[in-house]
Amino acid sequence: MGTDYQDARQKMVDNQIRTTDVTSHSVLKAFLTVAREDFVPNSLKPLAYIDTDLQISSGDEDGVARFLMEPSPLAKLLQLAEIKPDHVVLEIGCAEGYATALLSLIAGSVVALESDGALAEAASERLSEAGFDNVAVVTGDLEKGYANEAPYDQIFFNGAVEEVPEIIFDQLREGGRLVAAVGSGNAAQAYLFVKDGGLVSGRPVFNLSVKPLPGFRKAKEFVF
Repeated sequence: MGTDYQDARQKMVDNQIRTTDVTSHSVLKAFLTVAREDFVPNSLKPLAYIDTDLQISSGDEDGVARFLMEPSPLAKLLQLAEIKPDHVVLEIGCAEGYATALLSLIAGSVVALESDGALAEAASERLSEAGFDNVAVVTGDLEKGYANEAPYDQIFFNGAVEEVPEIIFDQLREGGRLVAAVGSGNAAQAYLFVKDGGLVSGRPVFNLSVKPLPGFRKAKEFVF
């Protein structure tokens, strides 16, 4: 007997997401709507709804493996962003496009940035086939953001980083919000950054464990 993906999707929302204080109607509806199994390699489809990160790529020249983020922290990060239906969102690290699809149902439009050309191509094909037509998948260095379509109402990091580069903060609109998991391993924290009066301030909101994005290592400091 094949997997009942619709039932698995409902159980994911009820048992993995609602139980971690995710109450946003738009976020819950997006997770119930998007077919997570469509955004993983065929070999992983039966595992699409388990409560863990799924490796979808061994990484490009950077050598950093890429993962489909575990549902619970992904939902909590999306809720923290407070994305509105008219917002323009930059997603950094779209991988094969699952979080992009979720964002497309919550926001007005999404620019999905990916550094791995093969992943970007796969994401574009999957999103197009599934009818997510308010999304543009672009390729480039993740740590540079995508200034061509800036400024953005929201910037969302689909993976953990050691720090957020200033060049990405520059792409936020006045009043805009940026959500990122900052840190590594179990020591990462979900940060909310807000631009006000041209200045960006941030605060940690909750702890989480999220796999890293490539290209965001802190510059080494010289010690005298």
